[in-house]
Amino acid sequence: MTKSDTDPAPAPRRKSVIQALDLDLRLLGMVGAFVVLCIGFDLMTGGRFLTPRNIFNLTIQTVSVAIMATGMVFIIVTRHIDLSVGALLATCSAVMAMTQTEILPNMLGLELGHPLIPWIAILAGLVTGTLIGAFHGYLVGYLMIPAFIVTLGGLLVWRNVAWYLTSGKTIGPLDETFQKFGGINGTLGATGSWIVGGLAVAAAVYGLFAARRNKLRHGVAVKPLWAEAVLASLAAVAILAFVAVLNAYEVPTRRLERLFEDQGLVMPEGYTQSYGIPISVLLLIAIAIAMTILAKRTRFGRYIFATGGNPDAAELSGINTRWLTVKVFALMGALCAISAVVASARLTNHSNDIGTLDELRVIAAAVIGGTALAGGLGTIHGAILGALIMQSLQSGMAMVGVDAPLQNIVVGAVLVVAVLIDILYRKRTGGG
Repeated sequence: MTKSDTDPAPAPRRKSVIQALDLDLRLLGMVGAFVVLCIGFDLMTGGRFLTPRNIFNLTIQTVSVAIMATGMVFIIVTRHIDLSVGALLATCSAVMAMTQTEILPNMLGLELGHPLIPWIAILAGLVTGTLIGAFHGYLVGYLMIPAFIVTLGGLLVWRNVAWYLTSGKTIGPLDETFQKFGGINGTLGATGSWIVGGLAVAAAVYGLFAARRNKLRHGVAVKPLWAEAVLASLAAVAILAFVAVLNAYEVPTRRLERLFEDQGLVMPEGYTQSYGIPISVLLLIAIAIAMTILAKRTRFGRYIFATGGNPDAAELSGINTRWLTVKVFALMGALCAISAVVASARLTNHSNDIGTLDELRVIAAAVIGGTALAGGLGTIHGAILGALIMQSLQSGMAMVGVDAPLQNIVVGAVLVVAVLIDILYRKRTGGG
């Protein structure tokens, strides 16, 4: 017998907790950076940054950019860019504002406050955004004009189309039902928020263990059961803590009194009411889930990542990359329209400067969230976290009293550093 025959097999190395949990280290780093950012600004503002009121405002301010960032992931993954999203948002906002304040009441005879007005206006905005996005995709995919040029032209064109549609005027106030998509005027309240929070916890736990069961069925290695339980517990704590914080933000007493007065009632002494989860945040969550399913579970999503990874190979394998480009840009246009609903509803009107510089914020959110500019790599949840980090950075600097020019300098520097860190991380992990 040889020595190798008699020696016992080496014992398998014990995994660390991080390895057992199988966490995305890049995502973990982003979450850590976000937590440090929040704690830092809270200390600098004397405890004002992490108040329920500021967290509520932070969430509703993030939604519009985050929605567009989910679409920008697909654009960048396919090795394109869209510089027109802020201007397209403005055009969609102008179309919806004019539809509900001028076209429907004056031309079609629907009275102001008619229940169909907000939904027809939203439909008009969605059709406008989708058609413009598809037009951009046609120019890029079929006429082979670089996306940078097409969307740079779109930035100039659609910003000024929005101006001409409204004659440069602020249009408002918008329909009350429409305003509910903006945040402060549309929330679930405490009870509704706890119900949604409970359903979200149940969905998260079910999703984790359903994925585990599916892996076991196909003979794929899974995490230890205790690791799955830890992840489920962390998800539940995060969801319920978020709901608790939003429920801690109460409607101001004077606002409640006015609401009771409008109904001819007297507010009971000591009565309080929580805002809870904004409808706009629910809309973002729904879009994030839909976009994630689209990316991971559909042929369309697989084609997007295959095309971004190697466009020539994708085309040779039978993927119609030109038509795919049209669909990706059309989807981006539709998401711009949804963001226009949220942004104009939050402001309660359409203004000329709506969406200004949003194209830069959206691209920065996607890139900070881990979308590779070389194409082929990107995640929806990463883009949303990137948008939250960007908004937190800007809001925190504003609360500290940093001048607007210096804010832009810091945001620009953070973007460059984020890309550099991403490049170094991918080289170290062999991710390209």
